Amino acid sequence: MRLLLVEDDALFGAALQKSLLRAGYAVDWIQAGSDLVGSMRSAEYDCVLLDLNLPGATGEECLARIRERSAGLSVVVITASGGLMDRVRLLELGADDYLVKPVDLDEVNARLRAITRRARQAQGGSDVLAHGPLRLQPARRTATWNGQMVPLTNREFWLLETLVRKKGQILSRERLEETLYGWGEEIESNAVEVYIHHLRRKFGASLIKTVRGLGYQLGAEAADE
Repeated sequence: MRLLLVEDDALFGAALQKSLLRAGYAVDWIQAGSDLVGSMRSAEYDCVLLDLNLPGATGEECLARIRERSAGLSVVVITASGGLMDRVRLLELGADDYLVKPVDLDEVNARLRAITRRARQAQGGSDVLAHGPLRLQPARRTATWNGQMVPLTNREFWLLETLVRKKGQILSRERLEETLYGWGEEIESNAVEVYIHHLRRKFGASLIKTVRGLGYQLGAEAADE
């Protein structure tokens, strides 16, 4: 899952980004509201964490721009005010959820999982992604194969989830790197290949196909064994 953090407080932003990276998210961080539109053009995000007091453009202006460009993109507003009228106003403006400063970093992770689950349900999706004997539960970040739990690292899970959600599509190495890494994170030249190798070892070589010169896609759905 790739997140966009819009926060001008350097200390708080750095701490929140570090926590989210440690939790396995790819996180891009900008510090001015005026950089929002350019950031959204450069990458595909699953959720925006949006502070309200920003230079360049206010959080409310940013929220309006997000809703103009992407009605379905999840937005969690970070606010210093927890009053009832403030919360109602934010929800009416299009926020999916809000966090009141000072935030608890564990709560941020829990809120992100919850709004992701709600977004899938609103789109008619299921909490479980399936491909043959493979079952993924993104909200819990668990994977089973023929009913048996398979341990995955965060990035292994994100990569596999992306392939399952985009089944039938060929995804380039660059597209998969965008899922796994935020701006400024060091990416080893063969990082995607290494994660693909680990997943094939855990689930079988036929689960993920290499399409020479183009990228990767899921193999045909095998029947449960």
